[in-house]
Amino acid sequence: MTGWLAKLFKPLMKQVPPAKSPLGERGENVAAKYVRHELGYRILTRNFRVEAGEIDIIARDKDTLVFFEVKTRAYDDPTPEEQVNPVKQHQITKAAKVFLSRYGGRPRARFDIIAIVWPTGQKPMIRHTQSAFEATY
Repeated sequence: MTGWLAKLFKPLMKQVPPAKSPLGERGENVAAKYVRHELGYRILTRNFRVEAGEIDIIARDKDTLVFFEVKTRAYDDPTPEEQVNPVKQHQITKAAKVFLSRYGGRPRARFDIIAIVWPTGQKPMIRHTQSAFEATY
């Protein structure tokens, strides 16, 4: 497509989400192992993506559906938890609402954060915050 034509239609073209960083992917894999093996939850899906947003991990804790946001950083300042701001919380809530409308009825649900601090050359430190935020709708 020529330059001017591409600019004209760019808003109509589907935007491809940015690729996750290698550290972010490694962190999500560590988080999934933690959820499955340490917590004993059943993972239903990973990287549930809709137009409204993305949920890193969706799992079942007995009769509760848990929507996990995973933040992996090489440093702890600011903390990964602090980076789950109100805008991100709203995106996660909207995506959770879509998931529930498609698959889940009205189970109990909560929003957790798994923060992973993984300095270069060291082992990752995992922090899990249950009920980190409330749904924004």
